[in-house]
Amino acid sequence: MNNFRLPGLPVCVFLFLLTLIYGPTHAQNKSPNVLKDGDRVVFLGNSIFENEFQYGYLELALTTRFADKGITFRNLGWTGDNVWGEARSTYTNPPTPYEHLMQDITQAAPSIVFLAYGGVEAQEGQAGVAHFKDGLNKLIDKIESLGARTVLLSTIPVVSADTSQHIDARNADLELYSKAIADVASQRGKQFIDIYNPVLNTSKKADIIENTVHLNETGYYYLADVLGKALGVPNDRVTSTITVAKPAPYSSNVKISTDSKDNNVIVRFVFADKYLPLPFPQASSWVGNDANVVRIVGLKRGYYTLSAGNEQVVTASAKEWEKGVEIRQGPQFEQSARIREMIIRKNELHFFQYRPLNQTYIIGFRKYEQGRHVKGLEEQNILIKWLEGQIILNAEPKEVVYELRKLE
Repeated sequence: MNNFRLPGLPVCVFLFLLTLIYGPTHAQNKSPNVLKDGDRVVFLGNSIFENEFQYGYLELALTTRFADKGITFRNLGWTGDNVWGEARSTYTNPPTPYEHLMQDITQAAPSIVFLAYGGVEAQEGQAGVAHFKDGLNKLIDKIESLGARTVLLSTIPVVSADTSQHIDARNADLELYSKAIADVASQRGKQFIDIYNPVLNTSKKADIIENTVHLNETGYYYLADVLGKALGVPNDRVTSTITVAKPAPYSSNVKISTDSKDNNVIVRFVFADKYLPLPFPQASSWVGNDANVVRIVGLKRGYYTLSAGNEQVVTASAKEWEKGVEIRQGPQFEQSARIREMIIRKNELHFFQYRPLNQTYIIGFRKYEQGRHVKGLEEQNILIKWLEGQIILNAEPKEVVYELRKLE
């Protein structure tokens, strides 16, 4: 086959035809590890995942960007944890901390696991790299034994203006362990996502890290965007343009509606985002420029209000509308916020199910005293599954009818 070529056919054309027949070469066939129908996603790692319980951005982003996949999630983040599960120690022994980690993974029944370790282990510096890699490989072995895929995340940097904390030296170790994670991912054929550099770069523009080492709400908002792009679903900014003209307004990328009987309505249009937008962080003064934009050309001088239903979305001048106005609130943001609330509630139920208060008495070596409460933990599955169903049912964006009126 290697020596076969049609007479007179240029080499470049011949190679192109081979590509069409046999598909891209191995080097080109490195498509993102996109989530699949019915996946159970497990977030496994240290505080970078446990702290996400408060915000729900990572799960919300993946839920809404894969809204038709029926994906469910379990968060097994544990502050201070390492690849040997040492933070998961309990008063019950056995299980050992490592056995506890293995049980947590197995019971979560993953089909894909996002691993985020290395931040704790990096404190050991160069001397601990080999031990860390050994533990990371054993974790991947366990995940593969369950038939699940693995995505590896890098460490994140520490950020502080306090020079006494030796930030540069600490970050050098964190970068060293990020490289170790990338090496393991390459050797095992796993997807590696660099979150170190995006977090570091964003930290120069916005306050996204608190207490030197933990992402805040804004930090998780940006981390969700990083994961989405790494999985091949960037939520790019969309600009919709409408021209107000006689006999009727028109647009090349927005559906204009003529149903309105309100003579004060200048233009009425129907729009649905490809994905539900993420609610903006409440405490952030800078969230970049990722909001969708509406341009309305041909308005007479004055101010105009865009509304959806009975709610005002934004008011701007004719000149501002012509340049383009960002849409940062409205029904789709409210829909997304409701899903986020359900995600946070569902994750709270799961948290206290797999890490119950008084676990020594309920599931540990003193369960002969209060072990009857295990049934109550199991019954929480009913609520968890109900919430998961509601999240999936509401994950796709609904069409919104917008109306523009002149502000009198």
